[in-house]
Amino acid sequence: MRRAKIMMALILLAILAVIAAGYLTKINISFYAIATAYLIACFGMDLSAGDLVKLWPVKIFFVILSVSLFYNVALANGALEKLAGHLLYQCRHFPNILPLAVFAAATLIAGLGAGFYTVLAFMAPLTLLLCQKTKMNLVIGSMAVNYGALAGANFMTSQSGVIFRGLLETSGIAKEAAFGYTSAIFVTTLLVPVVILGGYSLWNRRMSAISIQAEKPEAFTTKQKQSIFLIVLLMAIVLTFPILHLIWPQNDWVSWANAKLDIGFLAIVFTLVSMMMKLADERKVIALVPWGTLLMICGMGILIGIAVKVGVVEAFSGWVSGNVAFWLIPVVLCCIGAIMSVFSSTLGVVAPTLFPIIPTIAAYSGLNPALLFVAVVVGAQATAISPFSSGGSLILGSAPEGIDKNALLNQLLFKAIPIGLFAAVIAVILAQLVM
Repeated sequence: MRRAKIMMALILLAILAVIAAGYLTKINISFYAIATAYLIACFGMDLSAGDLVKLWPVKIFFVILSVSLFYNVALANGALEKLAGHLLYQCRHFPNILPLAVFAAATLIAGLGAGFYTVLAFMAPLTLLLCQKTKMNLVIGSMAVNYGALAGANFMTSQSGVIFRGLLETSGIAKEAAFGYTSAIFVTTLLVPVVILGGYSLWNRRMSAISIQAEKPEAFTTKQKQSIFLIVLLMAIVLTFPILHLIWPQNDWVSWANAKLDIGFLAIVFTLVSMMMKLADERKVIALVPWGTLLMICGMGILIGIAVKVGVVEAFSGWVSGNVAFWLIPVVLCCIGAIMSVFSSTLGVVAPTLFPIIPTIAAYSGLNPALLFVAVVVGAQATAISPFSSGGSLILGSAPEGIDKNALLNQLLFKAIPIGLFAAVIAVILAQLVM
């Protein structure tokens, strides 16, 4: 018993140390996580190297890889970037809703599969330039593009949504329930920014100094149109059957089709079709795979797997359920996710660390698991704009000449984060009323 408690404490300290080391050294935390898991598992727990390899989350790895390869086709041929330009051009006559337009463009592009980091990489510089040219508030512009990239990526068939579904299923959640929980995450993370940015646009409509002078973007090429068509087709196939199964759970044909359709393998099929149609350069498509994120998620997956083996997850779940008032548990999880996300990745650290404890907390407390998963993600993504985290650092690094980066850092840290966290806590409290 005493040895088990020592191992639990050691692994908890190891997880914190891995996160801190990754942040301080700027080295991908997957290397620290895998090395630490090896030392603890093989020399502290007497597990074999083979046992450790089995903890590598193969399903999550395959799904992220295959989905990324398919969506990278539209990135490589410029279809998604051009789509963003067309969307922004359409709001040139409505300057007051520019923050919502930036949010909508980022959401749509990320929802079509580009993923959070990719959307920020090409839309953050564009948004900050827009802020300079149109006099849009820098904090609001940064929040709009960051929120949009996050919300779109959370869509059930996009990068973060696929990752969340994989983590949920790995945590023991049934496939149909995982789809429902991921849908709840997407809807909540879509509504929160709409309220914030919409409220700002209404409040500021008379004092706004925003003026838009946009040039009409070039028309889509045939290959770009074909890429977008294939994306929409894949989304339709992947979403239709889970929804039909929710409506007609007793229909044998619908149940059979829903069980057989897998987004990972479908994405590979669609990638092959795209390559045969020569829609993009194969080498560029492979190079655009988010290898750093993929390694981070899987590396942390191994370390969290070790924590599960020694009972850390069950012990922490029991502590939360036994020491925190049930009605406060969602808010506490929201704040824990927010604090972790200030210095680390939601996908690579926060979700893999906190998702496994939620089913046990839900069982102890009687709370809806969907509410708890939503609370973690909403909290984590409220502070993802931190300049010490991946999202905020991408925005900061995108600042063009003429924008004071030190001033922007302080604005992200002391304005964007408090606004986001306050909105997240309110959203979680309101979510408790309906979930």
